[in-house]
Amino acid sequence: MRNEGIPLETITPKYHRILLKISGEALAGEKKTGLDFNMIAQVCDAIQQCRELGVQVGVVIGGGNFWRGAKDGGGYMERSRADHMGMLATVMNCLAVSDVMEQKDIPARVQTATEMRAFAETYTRQRAVKHLEEGKVVLFAGGTGCPYFSTDTAAVLRACEIDADAILLAKNIDGVYSADPRVDKNAVKYDNITYDEVLAQHLAVMDSTATSLAMDNHLPVFVFALSEPENILRAVTGQAVGTLVK
Repeated sequence: MRNEGIPLETITPKYHRILLKISGEALAGEKKTGLDFNMIAQVCDAIQQCRELGVQVGVVIGGGNFWRGAKDGGGYMERSRADHMGMLATVMNCLAVSDVMEQKDIPARVQTATEMRAFAETYTRQRAVKHLEEGKVVLFAGGTGCPYFSTDTAAVLRACEIDADAILLAKNIDGVYSADPRVDKNAVKYDNITYDEVLAQHLAVMDSTATSLAMDNHLPVFVFALSEPENILRAVTGQAVGTLVK
C-alpha cells in the first residue's frame, strides 16, 4: 500500500511522535481470529510512510484475535489469570507484526511490560524513547503488566510516558457514534467530541479508565477504521478520517 498520487515530500505531518493503538481483531481481517498477514503488511507499509515523514511511532496491539481476558474467561477462570492470558496474546501479535516489519527493513523493537527476556526487551521508558529517537518503531506488548487494565489503558499510559503528541486508535469502526451503528441505524457519527461528552454518554471509545487518563493528560485521540490502513497516514497529517476526541 502506497499513498498513490501524493508525493510524501509534499506532506507535512501534524505530529512528531504518536502512539498507534491497533485492535487485535483488526489484524485478523475478515477471518475475525488469528492473523491476516496481508492486513499486517499494509499496516506496516503505512507505518513506514509515517517514518519517512519523520514521525516517531510507538504501537500497542490488543489481543482480541486470540483471547479477551474478562470476556473469554468470564465465569470459567479467575480474572487475573484470564487477563494474564490476554497479555500473552498481545505479545504474540507484537512479535508477528515486528517480524513483518523486519522483512520490510523497518527497524522495530518489541518491549514487554513484564520480563520475557527470551522473546523481547523488558519495557523501560528511557530505552523506548532512545529507540524512537533513533527511528525505530517500538511495539509495547503485555498491556500494563497488571490484570484489570485494558490494552486501551496501556496505550494511553505508554503514550503519556513517551510524551506522544496524539493517540491513533485504529478499530473495526470508522469513528465514534452516538450508539452502535451495527445495531441502531439512526446512530450519528461525530467528527469531534470531548472527553466529558464521551464519559457522560458512556460512548464505547475506550474504557472509562483509559478515557479519564487521556483526558487528565490532554492527549487527543483519533478514532478511525483500520480497514483502510492508509488512514494511519491520513490521521498523522491531520486529515479528517474518523473522530477526534479531545
